[in-house]
Amino acid sequence: MSPPPEAFLQYLWQFQQFNGAELRTEAGEPLRVLHPGQANTHAGADMQNARVLIGEVEWAGAVEFHRRASDWFLHQHERDAAYENVILHVVWLADAPVRHRDGTEVPTLALAPRTEATLLHRYQALLDSHEVIPCASQFTRVPELTRLSMLDKALMQRLEDKAEAVSERLRANGQDWEETAWQTLAVAFGFHLNAEPSRRLAEALPLKILQKHRGNRPQLEALVFGTAGLLPDLAPDAYSAQLRQEFDFLQKKYRLTQRVMGAHEWKFLRLRPANFPTVRLVQLAHLIDGLPGIFSHFVQTESLDFLKTNLPLGQSAYWQTHYRFGVPAAKPVPEPGRVALDGLIINAAAPLLAAYAHERADPRCLDRALALLDGLPAEKNHLTDQWKALGLSIRTAADSQGAIEWHNAFCARKRCLSCAVGVKLLNC
Repeated sequence: MSPPPEAFLQYLWQFQQFNGAELRTEAGEPLRVLHPGQANTHAGADMQNARVLIGEVEWAGAVEFHRRASDWFLHQHERDAAYENVILHVVWLADAPVRHRDGTEVPTLALAPRTEATLLHRYQALLDSHEVIPCASQFTRVPELTRLSMLDKALMQRLEDKAEAVSERLRANGQDWEETAWQTLAVAFGFHLNAEPSRRLAEALPLKILQKHRGNRPQLEALVFGTAGLLPDLAPDAYSAQLRQEFDFLQKKYRLTQRVMGAHEWKFLRLRPANFPTVRLVQLAHLIDGLPGIFSHFVQTESLDFLKTNLPLGQSAYWQTHYRFGVPAAKPVPEPGRVALDGLIINAAAPLLAAYAHERADPRCLDRALALLDGLPAEKNHLTDQWKALGLSIRTAADSQGAIEWHNAFCARKRCLSCAVGVKLLNC
């Protein structure tokens, strides 16, 4: 059997899940672990601030993990000054001695002879699982408190990741919160499948331009559809002709020629007509027209009910009877429903609040973001259905967001050793 991944070695070390009796380095020196250290998420060795006793000397520094000791050379650590503070090399197989740049040997501990085979087999079983949730068959063995703790951890990671995406936009926008809020809102309006083209649209069409045309719906719609590349070249009706004429003028006025997208960038297939990008974009224009300040509305509104009831969602008369330009719908086009409204709060308002909390070091904004998610019903999709089938309580949007992240960031990547449930199952 080939050596297990380095993640497994880090798990063994962090939780000291190996036979620690009479530990010795490969050189035969007595070894005692005083503190395993903390995981390093930056460049350099895997663990920092570890403390070990080798012989009679206490060492403080870094710990590096490899499947084979010779991987030290494969990764060229002997040439990297960042690894000079390594006080212990923890490996599965000690197939070669390693040295610092000054020639001194790096103390090495091999875990293969000190690890129970059943522990490795349990981990391998999780890796080999073909279930959407690798531990599905064992999930109910884990105490509910552990499951809920992991759900909370996943929620916070998802919110932090979304907040970081907002902060990146903020930096790119020169700390302009309104422009950042516009781009975040546009991505949320993309509803997954068209999130990326929606982002490109918002970056190509600055909010400052749109705000100059508030109160003139045809011009707003012309700017949005024209920049998106969705205006037909040959107008099939009077409405389309009006938007084409408006955009031809505004495109020259604002020098948008190089920013116009292609119609092929937008996805219509496998979407319900009510989610067609044409419908969502006209609703986005409607919201911009009725909302003087996106950022202030999302961040300064403390009442969830006020936030929901004062979002001007809808569409102009033409788009109440059309899903595409020039093609009348068989039935009236529905306006955005509760699920769409909740999605905007989940994917725009809450991330903006979380980012604002981070940028201003104001934890109250993070509390408000969490309160928004706690106040909305859970999202329903194939992932939340999977978790519910395992008995996980998913009642609010906070729960469903945590469940989605749990699957995407842990289960799908087989990061069972970073999951509280996975660790609990290995330790059973």
